[in-house]
Amino acid sequence: MRYLHTILLLLTPTFLFSQIDTTKVKQLNEVIIKTDKKAVEQKADRIIYSFSNQTYLNSGTLMEGLKKLPGLIISDVAGMVYQGKQLEVYMDGRPLNMYSDELNTFLESLPANTVEKVEIITQPGAEFPATSGNAIINIITSKNAKKYITATYSNGYGYTNYDKSRHRFNNSVLVNAKNKLFAWQVQLGQSYSEKYQIDSFKSTNLLLSNNYSDKVNRLYFVKTGIKFNIKKDRVLINYDFNTSNNSANLDANGYNFASDNHNKNKRNFNDVMVIYQKRFENSAEKLDFSFNYNNSNSDLNSRNNNSTILDNNSTNKFYQFKTDFSNEFKFLDKPKFSTGFLADKLDFTTKNFDVKNLDYTRNTYALYSEMQSSYKSFDFILGGRLESYKIFGNTDTSTLNTFKQTRFFPNATIQYNISEDIFFNVNYNKKITLPNTSSLNPNNTSYQNQNITFSGNPNLNPTIFNNVEMKFSAFQYFTIGYSVSTASNQIATRIVENTSGVANVTENIPNVTIQNFNFGLPIPFMLFTQGLKKTLEFDFNPDKINFIYFYTDYQKNYLKGITNKGYWDFNIMMQILLPKDINFTTNYNTSTSGGNYYYYYVANNRLNEEVDITLSKKFLSNNLSVSIYCNDIFNTNYKNIAAVGTDYSYYNKYDSRRLGFSLSYKFPTKKGNVKEENIIPIENKEEKNSDK
Repeated sequence: MRYLHTILLLLTPTFLFSQIDTTKVKQLNEVIIKTDKKAVEQKADRIIYSFSNQTYLNSGTLMEGLKKLPGLIISDVAGMVYQGKQLEVYMDGRPLNMYSDELNTFLESLPANTVEKVEIITQPGAEFPATSGNAIINIITSKNAKKYITATYSNGYGYTNYDKSRHRFNNSVLVNAKNKLFAWQVQLGQSYSEKYQIDSFKSTNLLLSNNYSDKVNRLYFVKTGIKFNIKKDRVLINYDFNTSNNSANLDANGYNFASDNHNKNKRNFNDVMVIYQKRFENSAEKLDFSFNYNNSNSDLNSRNNNSTILDNNSTNKFYQFKTDFSNEFKFLDKPKFSTGFLADKLDFTTKNFDVKNLDYTRNTYALYSEMQSSYKSFDFILGGRLESYKIFGNTDTSTLNTFKQTRFFPNATIQYNISEDIFFNVNYNKKITLPNTSSLNPNNTSYQNQNITFSGNPNLNPTIFNNVEMKFSAFQYFTIGYSVSTASNQIATRIVENTSGVANVTENIPNVTIQNFNFGLPIPFMLFTQGLKKTLEFDFNPDKINFIYFYTDYQKNYLKGITNKGYWDFNIMMQILLPKDINFTTNYNTSTSGGNYYYYYVANNRLNEEVDITLSKKFLSNNLSVSIYCNDIFNTNYKNIAAVGTDYSYYNKYDSRRLGFSLSYKFPTKKGNVKEENIIPIENKEEKNSDK
């Protein structure tokens, strides 16, 4: 074992590289305890990326920050995928209920500096709804309040010059405080962005469509939270609101047509969360009740020569009630037991020119139990979730196929802890993915013309996943992982030919297998300048070193009836500390061409290829953070993919080269550091198992 440990140290000097972004101070009887928040935390079931002080992640929009995370791919074709797993998007522990173009527009509009951290949960346990599918990405916003009023102002500006100047800017302010009875938080913000994009559908001898879009997106948001302390119990109330007003001018031409359209898309989103947390004399015993309601309304209108050619509306209402109980038992190694109940309902309706063409309802009921225990160097998790679904509704012409089913979803994890910072685990879980509202929507939500059509499929069936994952992790950053998922009735989009040209359709695939291998390795530069012996002494500040981090993963999708070829994704991130405490960070992403990209597409080029650089520095006792960035400095990020089974390919290019800056100023106070209070619940295992 000692020999194995030495080998691992030689391979994984990752501890050098767990950057400290923020220092929390807790005071108990005048004893001050410092805990460090790391840039990356590798847990058994998830990986956590801190955004709050990572300037290369939080300088621009949230979308730009997410695209820099190793292994995470975001596209309009595949959605959001991490290490081969499609992600269900949560915000502060709750389903965001946004998909496709709507989700992408929201992420492109939300400033990254409003986010504290991002969790990618690759092994969701029984506590998470089985409908989480393969994996979850949980975007956690700022949530800390102190015993005095604190305020932080942030803004950013970005500039592109594709064929003319286009601009982006955002502003936000966060104010929070706490006293003996309650804590509160208010965050207000806005975002304005201009974007240029080219899309083209063509075969070797025919141009179906070539369109140029000039977009303007406007977003305004409010996030509020209040937390009452009732002796040991707590009540948390959160309300979020955001509204967007987006417009686009589209010039298009192709086989037998030319058009000049003006699109408008308005959307309102409301979310209310109420939680009552019951606490007992035994601190390990906890009981939570929560109710969540959110709704969104979207209007999409398109005009051509003063004539309305598109008028679509969709309304989404989501209700959820759940209760969670957890406790420890006094035998073996104090195993933790948790159980709970969930009930939720989704109502989704769509209209086309005031004609209701979809009325869709989904009811879900669930019970779960999970046990966590340890024995010597082993940790065990065993859980199960029983869920019942009923899906029904109708279109303007027919009744939907009713789906009514009750299923059991088991999960199990065994982890061997080689040391405190080195572990190996194996996980199995069974999950389900229900059709999202974007896939169901019978109205097109993207640009179309007489040669190209887009539409959803209201009769899609849920997808059942069986997931197996093996992961080795050392000192947070060094990882080797392998996962395989088999899916029945996988939901996917594809391009098919028809009499007028091509159609983008959504359908169920009977059987799919997805395999993924991933590898991450950090290399500190001090290894070459000071040698291995000095490096292994740990005698340095990990926030004050130069390093390079290399990540790659290989994915292959097995689908009957087509040629299956895998592809590699690569991410290289480097930090160099310049004089005057200036931090220089560069990030490079790329992938290999020729692989089957999201089942029915083949990449003709290296997708998502770009180089980003960021320069940052802190001033005024670290209260002022300033960064300058340039994304895609070589303007290499574009997409050229072939549609399997056709002679057509799709080309996409947007103004990805962007120069900008951001700043964040935390107004200083006369008080010293005190205990922080979280008032926006993120509802994950780490929070539940600790009292703040």
